[in-house]
Amino acid sequence: MSEEKKKLSPLAYESMDGEDYPPYVPAEKRIKEFSVRAIILGILLAVILGAANAYLGLKVGMTVSASIPAAVISMGILRGLLRRGTILENNIVQTIGSAGESIAAGVIFTIPALYLLGLAPQMITVTLMAGLGGILGLLMMIPLRRALMVQEHGKLPFPEGTACAEVLVAGEVGGGSAKTLFASMGIAGLYRFAQNGLRLFPESIECAISGFSGAMLGVDILPSLLGVGFIIGIRISSAMLVGSIISWLCIIPLIKLFGAESSAIFPSGIPISEMGPWDIWNNYIRYIGAGAVAFGGIISFIEALPTIVRSFRRVLGTFSLKRVGIDVRTQQDLPGAVVVIGSLMIAIAMLFILPIDSMLARILAAVAVVVFSFFFVTVSSRIVGLVGSSNNPVSGMTIATLLLTALIVRIAGISGTAGIMASMGAGAIVCIALAAAGDMSQDLKTGFLLGATPRYQQLGEIIGTLVTALVIGYLLNILNTTYGFGTPELPAPQATLMSMVVRGIFNGNLPWTLIFMGAALGLGARLIGLPVLAFGVGIYLPIHLNLAVFVGGVIRALVQRKFPKDSKRHKDVTEKGMLMSSGMVAGGALVGLIVAVLTYFKLDKSIKIGGPFEESMIAGLAVFLLLAVYLYAGVVKKRRVH
Repeated sequence: MSEEKKKLSPLAYESMDGEDYPPYVPAEKRIKEFSVRAIILGILLAVILGAANAYLGLKVGMTVSASIPAAVISMGILRGLLRRGTILENNIVQTIGSAGESIAAGVIFTIPALYLLGLAPQMITVTLMAGLGGILGLLMMIPLRRALMVQEHGKLPFPEGTACAEVLVAGEVGGGSAKTLFASMGIAGLYRFAQNGLRLFPESIECAISGFSGAMLGVDILPSLLGVGFIIGIRISSAMLVGSIISWLCIIPLIKLFGAESSAIFPSGIPISEMGPWDIWNNYIRYIGAGAVAFGGIISFIEALPTIVRSFRRVLGTFSLKRVGIDVRTQQDLPGAVVVIGSLMIAIAMLFILPIDSMLARILAAVAVVVFSFFFVTVSSRIVGLVGSSNNPVSGMTIATLLLTALIVRIAGISGTAGIMASMGAGAIVCIALAAAGDMSQDLKTGFLLGATPRYQQLGEIIGTLVTALVIGYLLNILNTTYGFGTPELPAPQATLMSMVVRGIFNGNLPWTLIFMGAALGLGARLIGLPVLAFGVGIYLPIHLNLAVFVGGVIRALVQRKFPKDSKRHKDVTEKGMLMSSGMVAGGALVGLIVAVLTYFKLDKSIKIGGPFEESMIAGLAVFLLLAVYLYAGVVKKRRVH
């Protein structure tokens, strides 16, 4: 293959009729794609990356896209180790692997709320909710593929999907990207083993500020947080740190100062004088942060309304069971009968998977799932095409589903546990469907640019969804038993917000004053141009997490300053930094997850060695800084000229 053929066509970025786009692999050419080895490797990556992202999302409130890491790992194994494998096989691997991350994201953002509400579902219930919700989102996405990927080619950029296609094409040339990612995973994994396994130094460092009652500074010295900061950049990480500064250095000291002489203040039953910073955070700050996050989600949803309306109208005009390409390989979708019959069967199954005594509540929840999934999947897929998965207001659409479902249930006269379970169950399944549809739309765009067969990708998404659903319930049980949802170890910010909203609606005991304070802070952030959702998450999460994320963002800023957008090496160093950061996130999160599993089974026989706490604290911070230097130096290091 000539050098020119080792790149995507320039028309990949041009606005044109997608029917005329020349894919990397021509439609008339048939190479290995949906192979056994690709399916097996994709399944393994779906479970591993899904589990790692579940842990990360419960820890810091966000997940990292798994498409590019899955693609790089696939290339490293198929092309590097096995010396075989085609670009379309690698695409199938990343399609199946990334499905695990999307299902994990939808699950951990909502289902832990049921644990927090005292309604912990059985593992089989979690499996069914994750599997059916994910497949529902995938099925509803299939009729949109031709309208969004083909007819809207060039108008909808699908940034993550396009970037993944570029990485896969680059992987045809060499395996340097895979080496970078695996090396970063190994270094981060060794670091976390020394930290969390051998206990050579602590995970977190914190100290009170003398003469500043209630104030506290701290940092979690975790490689995954460093990688997250580099990936999201200085703007988002700065907004998160600003939120933490306001909560931990302003609001908590103010509560401590003015509440020192008072008795217990709702919603806490403990006098403030007896509280430390963590107690104040748990009883007050979380509600303020929840208000800011809710405000940000609703604002994002309102801003997306024009796009929502246009998307809905356009899809209604193009939805047809006959619009399935048969003759051309690159236009072959799963049959329309699969979409319609599958959706109807899932709708019927919804009547039986939620543990609710009231049949009326089950029916209302099932109807809400189907209606809101159809509407919001259409919205989500188009928004993802415009601004990318990272900016998709899934939280706002999920909150809207929760509120509307709760309103319908209350009007029907259903309250108590049945009403809470119906509302929360519908919200969780819709959230999972949205996450799955958003991931699938990016993957289908990758496949469109490469010349993949859509029906194979759609089957791959279903496989990845089902496999992840089988293990996600067990994983949630392990993490909740080991750490506990809503604790400093696993704050689970989105799920806590969902539980607060539902509990407040049905029990009437939500501290609305604190919620409105958070919304007011979110409004202020909006007026000065800060990302409201990131700012709200910063208020909600401990400063320990956000300070470490900020360090990663600073490194990204320094790299971009050294290699601005107009420099020749900007694209190369940015891609390398993303791969290294993804490796650090995956390596650190996986070791943390392994330790959680060992602890759960009481097999963690860690060797407790090292000096006094002060010495281990200094050692931990020193190694963390060395890890930061490794990230920066590894990104900016010049390539050898041969």
